[in-house]
Amino acid sequence: MTQIDQAVDIREGEELDIAVVDRFMKQAIPGLEGEPTIRQYPGGASNLTYQVDYGDNSYVLRRPPFGKIAKSAHDMLREARVMQALKPAYPYVPNIVAICDDHEVLGCDFYVMERLKGIILRQDFPQGFELNEADTRKLCLNVIDKLVDLHKVDAQAAGLDKLGKGAGYVQRQIGGWSDRFRKARTDDVGDFEAVMGWLNDKMPEDIAQVVIHNDYRFDNVVLNPDNPFEVIGVLDWEMATIGDPLMDLGNSLAYWIQADDEGPFQILRRQPTHRPGMLSRKEVVDYYMETSGFHADNFDFYEIYGLFRLAVIIQQIYYRYYHGQTRDKRFAAFGHAANYLEKRCQRLISASSL
Repeated sequence: MTQIDQAVDIREGEELDIAVVDRFMKQAIPGLEGEPTIRQYPGGASNLTYQVDYGDNSYVLRRPPFGKIAKSAHDMLREARVMQALKPAYPYVPNIVAICDDHEVLGCDFYVMERLKGIILRQDFPQGFELNEADTRKLCLNVIDKLVDLHKVDAQAAGLDKLGKGAGYVQRQIGGWSDRFRKARTDDVGDFEAVMGWLNDKMPEDIAQVVIHNDYRFDNVVLNPDNPFEVIGVLDWEMATIGDPLMDLGNSLAYWIQADDEGPFQILRRQPTHRPGMLSRKEVVDYYMETSGFHADNFDFYEIYGLFRLAVIIQQIYYRYYHGQTRDKRFAAFGHAANYLEKRCQRLISASSL
């Protein structure tokens, strides 16, 4: 089916040595024959994801970006081990096939997982994928349900209770992301000091300690091509940890751009949350609280935190482009995006009753 998510030609400067990959794959996975075909998934601005095919046998290889990267970021070994531990309790995690910590192979840690053949909704619906308003709403609710299901996983039973650092998650996030922004700031981007000060002053206590994804979006969800309402996979577990579920929801809402949002925000849209039938951000929050059992009287802090965190992620990527550490032209306008998000945060702060 053409709707099934497909890899494309590899971006310049991000090629893999086919012979090296072939040698590793055949050592790790008995029975592979022939030479692999390697292509790259176009989505994502952080870790690099490749499709490695041996005939009908299809795998996904994940590695960090090329060039200098922030310390402790892009930890492929941690991501793979989290996925292995979580899989029995949350079946939407892809199976890990191989893990490599030998930098003699690709010059970095990486892992290989099964490829889930399905539909991934990126900026817009794929060609031929059409849902009416009622079906779009059904799909939307099913995707939110999988986030609720994740937050209900018994972390201790899954062996993941030591993944986090305990109470104080909200405080650590505000301090940590503020520090990361200051280190990644470039001269052409605002200082976010007013936003960081507000978040520091208004942060609530943790409402719970649960397994959180930290990057839950439509383009990290795989749908069954024979039943597009069914979620068969959740991808990109790099930032998964034990933390506050409402912080996780706030992170997701930073990407939830709806049809009536202003033009500059629409430019940042990476998922089809503008479609008729998609819930609004307020409806997402209300539905999540109703189905999860977690509650906050005012969601402003979490929404503004999510936007600030997104701005820091964007700025960290832009820092690499600004200093010539990556040539990917997709990142050229990321400084403008960070400046817009600062203004958006400031407007939400001005309107907040907190």
